[in-house]
Amino acid sequence: MKRRVTGLVVAIPAHDEAEDLPEALRAVRAAYAHARRRLAGVPPLTLMVAADACSDSTAAVARREGAEVVVTGHRSAGAARAEAVARGLRKADTPAAHTWIATTDADSRVPADWLAHQLTCARDGWDCVLGTVRLAPPRSLEESVVRDLHRAHYFAERPAGTGRDWEHPHVHGANFGVAAAAYLRAGGFPAVPHGEDHALARALADGGARVLRTNACAVETSGRLTPRAPHGFGAFLHALRTGAALAGDAVGEPVRPGGG
Repeated sequence: MKRRVTGLVVAIPAHDEAEDLPEALRAVRAAYAHARRRLAGVPPLTLMVAADACSDSTAAVARREGAEVVVTGHRSAGAARAEAVARGLRKADTPAAHTWIATTDADSRVPADWLAHQLTCARDGWDCVLGTVRLAPPRSLEESVVRDLHRAHYFAERPAGTGRDWEHPHVHGANFGVAAAAYLRAGGFPAVPHGEDHALARALADGGARVLRTNACAVETSGRLTPRAPHGFGAFLHALRTGAALAGDAVGEPVRPGGG
């Protein structure tokens, strides 16, 4: 069933991300400009940043880059992402049945075709799009080693002979799209310190949502080895480097390639 999309919200949680956030926001805006060139009837963009428990200039940087900002003190990735979505939906003020939500992270760079891809999937009737990530180019030998380890781990379950795309097992808030009506029915991102993306993906699937798992439009994300969250993606990369990742993934579930 085709879906008409009249509202578009991109939500980004950010905790002390003044350094990386400008590039993340510029990448989203470039993707939006690309979507407008490629697709007809692209809705207005509501770009929302939740500056969560920040001690730096994250909020000011976000405003300078043209984003809408909500300042929160949750100290929770899930609560911040949920707040960014909620404020974005209110700002967009479009019917949930015709609004698409896309989320990424402040240390990530979406590709130029990201929003065109998201909107095409939305129009094709998908309720949720779970995309993949790639680590940013390494800045040190240590990051290069971790990048190679992550690539091997990430693609371990891809069937032999599979091309660029496959029905992958990963879930990343950095590359997540969802129809607003389905999002609200599933209860949204839960207010948890980590794993909010996995929890929402499970709730959507349990509720019968049409979920597309695709490798077609990967997002570049930070390969930093100093974790910002105790059980987040950076913690997973640190564990992968030390070998501890074999005991579990970044959200405490049975280990899967990628851990995200």
